[in-house]
Amino acid sequence: MIEKIYTIPVNEAFDVYGGCPFCELYDRLERSEIDIILGASMMEPDIRIKTNEEGFCGRHYELMFSQKNRLPLALILESHLSEEIIPGIEGGAFSKLFRAHAGNKRIERQANSCYVCGRIKFSLGKMMENTALLWEKERDFKDKLAKQNYFCIRHYSELLDAASYTLPKKVCADFSDAAKSVMRAYAEKLLGDVSWYIKKFDYRYSEEPWNDAKDAVERALRFLKP
Repeated sequence: MIEKIYTIPVNEAFDVYGGCPFCELYDRLERSEIDIILGASMMEPDIRIKTNEEGFCGRHYELMFSQKNRLPLALILESHLSEEIIPGIEGGAFSKLFRAHAGNKRIERQANSCYVCGRIKFSLGKMMENTALLWEKERDFKDKLAKQNYFCIRHYSELLDAASYTLPKKVCADFSDAAKSVMRAYAEKLLGDVSWYIKKFDYRYSEEPWNDAKDAVERALRFLKP
């Protein structure tokens, strides 16, 4: 079933035929989550419990630190350190190195989790499911998908996964073909531009025009980014 709360941002992102629409959606979600976590929700007990348990990755700590008002971040850190990190350290004794300890597992979980990443992953996953359903049910959206410039490799893979458990098998195959067509056209053009970029460093081609190759390396990195 299409969930309307995720449909509007998907349509908005797909109306812009520039880069990967899911990278655009990711950036919007990330900005929104940082604003929310440093805003009123910081003081909500159920949110504070989750942020204490999950912590944040290095990127999202840095994004929060870059905001003008650092007091909310300091309050988050105080709670996180006192409620999770110090108890985890205390629970992870080092005298028995070959035994698993609850405290060590607690610290390990902290090192590999992020409250903001989890929220973005959930919402972006729902948006990808909605993308597949919109493509199945709305003719206009088929045209929107076909007009996309590209999907980055990571989001292309995630989109196909979302479609595989959202759409009937035959519809999923048709959807995959439509997405693959977008990707193939862009990848082939990109390969040509990267190859021409390389040739431009050969003196025999020094007087030839750059065409679309000047930013080919940057575009390839955006396309392939992990």
